[in-house]
Parts: sequence; C-alpha cells; structure tokens
Amino acid sequence: MARLLTGRRIGGQRRLRIPPPATLAILYLVSIVLGGALLWLPIAHNGDIGPVEALFTSTSAVTVTGLVLSDTGATFTGFGQAVIAVLIQLGGLGLMTFAVLVLSALGIPVGMPQRMILREDLNQTSLSNLNVLVRVIFVVALSCEAVGALLLAFVFVPEHGWGQGLWQAVFHSVSAFNNAGFALYPDSLSQWVGHPLVNLVVPALFILGGLGFIVVGDIYQKRRWHKLTLHSKLMLAGTAVLIVWGCGAFAVLEWTNPATLGGLTAGDKLWAAWFQGVTPRTAGFNTVDIGGMHDSTALLMMTLMLVGGGSTSTAGGIKVTTLAVLLLATVAFFRRQKALHAFGRSLGLEEVLKVMALTTISLLLVLTGIFVVSISHDGDFLDLAFEVTSAFGTVGLSRGATGELDGAGLAFVMLVMFVGRVGPLALGFFLATRSAPRVRYPEGQIYLG
Repeated sequence: MARLLTGRRIGGQRRLRIPPPATLAILYLVSIVLGGALLWLPIAHNGDIGPVEALFTSTSAVTVTGLVLSDTGATFTGFGQAVIAVLIQLGGLGLMTFAVLVLSALGIPVGMPQRMILREDLNQTSLSNLNVLVRVIFVVALSCEAVGALLLAFVFVPEHGWGQGLWQAVFHSVSAFNNAGFALYPDSLSQWVGHPLVNLVVPALFILGGLGFIVVGDIYQKRRWHKLTLHSKLMLAGTAVLIVWGCGAFAVLEWTNPATLGGLTAGDKLWAAWFQGVTPRTAGFNTVDIGGMHDSTALLMMTLMLVGGGSTSTAGGIKVTTLAVLLLATVAFFRRQKALHAFGRSLGLEEVLKVMALTTISLLLVLTGIFVVSISHDGDFLDLAFEVTSAFGTVGLSRGATGELDGAGLAFVMLVMFVGRVGPLALGFFLATRSAPRVRYPEGQIYLG
C-alpha cells in the first residue's frame, strides 16, 4: 500500500498514485455531494427539505438503497425526481461504466488506470473484455427498464394520465431494476398489493437486476443449463432457494397477522407473500406494512437483506455466491474434504478465505453500526437493527426508525450505506492483490470448537 500511495517520480517531482478502490470511493462520494446539492435547489423540492435530508436522499439514491426521510413523490418536484432517477441509474450500473461508455462514444481510448477502476466497479478479477461487459450491462439494463416501463404504463397511465403515468412507469422501472426501492407513494406499492401486473413486473425487474449482468449475459449466450458457468449455476440455484424460502416463510409467519396479511383475501395474501419474500434481496419495495411484521419475520428479512443479490449486479449484501461457498465449505469440512465441489467443478482454499474475509468484515460493520446507532437512541432495538442491516445491504426497507434518528444517527446510517455499496468493491481489490510471503513460519496448533 505504501508503494501505491507514494507513487513514482515524474519530472523531478513525486506524483501521488491513488489505489483504484480509493478512486472509486471518491467518485461515489463526489456524486453523492453533487446529487445532494442538486436536490437542495429550490427547483428540486417543494420548500420543505434541508441540506441534511437532501444529502441523505442523494446517498440513498447513489448507493441504490431506498431509505428516505420523507415521501419522495410529495417532497420532490419533477426535476428532483428526475435527479433521483439519474443518481439511481449511475449508482446501480456503476459510475465508471458510464464514464467508459462516454469515452468510447467520443473515440477516446480507455487507459490502464481507468480500466483498473472499472474492474473494481464491476467487481472483476481480470482486465480483459471489460468494454464488452460494459456494452452487455447497458443493453441488458436499458432493455429491461424499457420493457418494465412499458408494462407498468398499463397500470399508471389509466390512473394518472399520459404524462404523469408514463413518468411514474419509467421511475419505478428504473428504481426496480437497479434494486433501489424508491417509490413515489408514501406507502410504497401497498395500494397494488393484489395487482397481478405490479406483482409480476416489479419483482421480475429487481430479480433480473440482482442476478448480475454476467449471469444474464451468460444465459442469453448459452441458453442451456449444462453450458452455463459455475458462477451462473450457483447464482441461479441459490436465488431459487432463497426465493422459495423467503416467500414460504413469510407466508407462514404472517398469514394471520392483522397488520400485514391477516386482513387480505387468500389471493392477495399469496401475492403479498411472494412480493415480500423476494423484495428483501436488496429491492426495498413493499406492499404490506413492514413495521407491522412479527419480530420473527423481521429477523427473517434481516437475514435475506444481509445475503443480498449477485456479484456484478445492482444489488448489495454479501452476495448469494458468498453464502453458497460458505455452505459448501461447511459441508466439505464435515466430510473431511480439502476442496469444494459444485456442479462438476471444484473451488480451492483461496475462494474460501475470500468469502470468510468478506463475511467477517460485513458482520463486524453491521454489528458496529447497530451498536453506534443504539448509543444515542433508546428506541426499539429490533427496529434499529433492521434499519442498519437494510442500510448495509442497500435494501431500503424500513420499520420507521430512520426518520427518528438524530444528526449523528443519520450520518452513521449514510456511512453504512456508502460502505455497503463501495466497501465490498474495495475489499475485493485487496483480496485480489497477490503478494508472495517473504518469510515462512513453522506450523502451530490451536484448539477450536
């Protein structure tokens, strides 16, 4: 790290070289500040927003989280909503992705420093084919968002007219695909709890966005299960298991709860259980009252929020493949195997060490966040823990505690959102950096368990 920071001597002067993760973090930070400044402009809101709320909203949008301090549709004007949508798109698809696309369109070659930053932004380990991946990302994203907006227009246009209806369709499509969870209604999408089209289109968008662009591209190119890569197979299998588990568990736990599913018809209960079972995977929308859930259901959703979606996706969390490798490592340990096996492929010790490091850092961050926020707030502990977990997983689901936080609490939640979005990318850089040990020590023994 010292060598990276000290840099090299050019023209008799030493030039500072910033590591790609730090550069990426600075880019996200600058975007957040600029977004907050735009949202604070009088043209962006209806006169009842301060600088803290503007900065918090910008942070939530760039990190595609969805936590808000007020009703987005009522507080922000059309200009402000457009700014939020742009920030969501930038944060969801990656800032360097847009930069590389613009450079390529202008015919400007993308140098090695930009490629290294793009590699971290896309969570890749190789510098090859990055331009191809950028094109895949834009084609997949814009195609999904366009189809989603077209289908949602059949819902919003009849209620709000052509202009407002089309804008709401576009906004919610962008928010859904990027797993942002921003909605233009105070109760999110609760008024469409039993609407088939909303319950199919919105989850389809954030599931596709959460799978990852590599997986979607792999499916499009291969189109057969046996030809898919190991990463795609683990993602698809893991996503299917988590969806079935989340929907089934939510339905069982909340079926008779009058605050959530209890007052709905049987059909609406199934739609709501489906929607809420998949939305904790960093989507952030809701069709029932999150604050009315049982404590057991809240813990279930916190677990799903911590796992998140897929690598190289618009989702947050520790990722589905990380959970899969942890489970495979556990099975291999009890079977006394030295290698992990899945779908006819093997994984070595290096992958296990990477996911252990990522999981440990993530858990420590979440626990630290809960501890710090609870110091100055004596509210419901579960609500605070839910809020911090939602911020780290860049989910956006809330039990109402965010609006009750003071300045210090809001600042720390913004920090958790920022680290939850940028932190894993930076950690991935250091995990990918190889350095041969100069000294070898004799083996020792410790007792575990």
